[in-house]
Amino acid sequence: MKIRFITKNKHKIKEVNKLLGGVGVEVVAAEHSINEIQTEDVQLLVKDKLLKAFKIVGRPVFVEHTGLYIESLNDFPGGLTQIFWDKLEADKFSALFGNGENTKLVAKTIIGYCDSMKIHIFEGAISGTISPEPKGSREFQWDCIFIPNGETETFAEMGDRKNDISMRKLAFDQFKEFLQKGKE
Repeated sequence: MKIRFITKNKHKIKEVNKLLGGVGVEVVAAEHSINEIQTEDVQLLVKDKLLKAFKIVGRPVFVEHTGLYIESLNDFPGGLTQIFWDKLEADKFSALFGNGENTKLVAKTIIGYCDSMKIHIFEGAISGTISPEPKGSREFQWDCIFIPNGETETFAEMGDRKNDISMRKLAFDQFKEFLQKGKE
């Protein structure tokens, strides 16, 4: 079975193929632009994006949204993380939020899947802290500033080991289980 993944992010495509390996589905990158609604309500954002994606693709499709929820900012930016990150980038983000009294945050991934019959939502979250300065590669956005609880390295410094513990892995584990049950 082929499932389309709406993304232009080559790093996400690579991660998803690793995370969904062995489930017997082929993930096909569908590089369409979806105009995302701007809201802190990530469930609404994902459902809206998913319905737009299904209308374009017309076949089983999934979308993914990952956001940061900074404790000292009352869980902001959440669904608005991309805009927030694009304005600040790594150095300013760490300077503003990685050196204060409270550097705690949660990274959360929500996957929306539409098989033409129903919308399915899968979620994974991991707690961590903001690094006082970016560390590791800056290729995959905020991986260079996120230190998972119990670790001393940022996601960027971990390399592929990140895929063993990430919020994306937790969400895709649920998605993978759902896809396997559908084949039984």
